[in-house]
Amino acid sequence: MRILHTMIRTGDLDRSIDFYTKVLGMRLLRRHEYPDGKFTLAFLGYGDESEHAVIELTYNWDVDHYDLGTGYGHIALEVDDVYTACDEIKRLGGKMVREAGPMNGGTRIIAFVKDPDGYMIELIGKKT
Repeated sequence: MRILHTMIRTGDLDRSIDFYTKVLGMRLLRRHEYPDGKFTLAFLGYGDESEHAVIELTYNWDVDHYDLGTGYGHIALEVDDVYTACDEIKRLGGKMVREAGPMNGGTRIIAFVKDPDGYMIELIGKKT
């Protein structure tokens, strides 16, 4: 078994695709509209779905926003240098929620950014 994808709902698909591709550097792997169901799916990631887990963005055509709920935690992304990643994300218009620094009670460097719909994304520095 392996993880295939994490699905999150978005109120503005193009805005979210721009964030994940332009700010976080993912690629749009595929996008498909389902007119009978009135929704669109977009899959984004850093590599081919046959080898990498990806993010599925679901856009329901008649919904422009969602409440995040209390059960969602975050998506975690490994980066070479968290400080550099944060600087680049801010330069590209991303909103940092927690600046880069050691995690509570530890030494690993982490940070958090919100996507356009408010979903949290954790940046974790590579282990050295």
